[in-house]
Amino acid sequence: MADFVTSTHKTKWIFTPQDIKHKYKVANHRAKQALEKYGTTRMEVDIDGSFSYAESQNDAKDSAEKRPKPLKVEEEQLLRAFYEFKIQDVCDAFKFPRKIQATALIYFKRFYLQWSVMEHHPKDIMLTCIYAACKAEENHVSAEELGKGIGQDHHVILNNEMLVFQSLGFDLIVYAPYRALEGFISDLEEFCGAKDEDQLVALKGSLDTARIEADKIMRSDGPLLFPPGQLALTALHRANAAHSIFDFERSQSLSRLDRIHNYH
Repeated sequence: MADFVTSTHKTKWIFTPQDIKHKYKVANHRAKQALEKYGTTRMEVDIDGSFSYAESQNDAKDSAEKRPKPLKVEEEQLLRAFYEFKIQDVCDAFKFPRKIQATALIYFKRFYLQWSVMEHHPKDIMLTCIYAACKAEENHVSAEELGKGIGQDHHVILNNEMLVFQSLGFDLIVYAPYRALEGFISDLEEFCGAKDEDQLVALKGSLDTARIEADKIMRSDGPLLFPPGQLALTALHRANAAHSIFDFERSQSLSRLDRIHNYH
């Protein structure tokens, strides 16, 4: 398996905050235009991934005032955030590994860089992203089983599958911070010379807290802005603030002092 440095994740899916903001605005603007033109933003998706705007059910003579009011960019953000929580809830309910949860979240985030929630309902895309993540991470769960588990029509998942894959550019290998977290904890264990039971328990507690912090980070724009190693370090730094196992600030000062001495 290729590493992060040579991956499409790094070369195609890491953005600046300005890039992300622009993409959200573009998708929102397109949905507003569709609402004005068709009286709806809803799209009908075929199983091959092709789509078309649904015909408005309103009479052509209906005034614009009767049409639903489009969402603002900020309102779309709140909806995405809600369904990102739901992705984690569904994955927890199915007892999926964190890697699947993280992959589904990244797929969901990437999808809505290109589409508005007014164009494709996030509930449907959420389920499809979880289903796709299970496939990509070789933990296959049938669409029927997934749909039945949360009381949803599994045909919605299948109908949106190709659309999601196409929107992701078929870049299905993604990287999450959890593996890096375990590596950092292992390095800290070696660096601190942790041998007795209390130290090992403390480090394990720090890892558990860091995983929870990483879960929070995965619901932010962080996975679209930073490499997974940096996300892992951020989660570890937050966890360390609670456990106080390692003095990061002192370590950085000593490291700078060593470089100065070595230079002279």
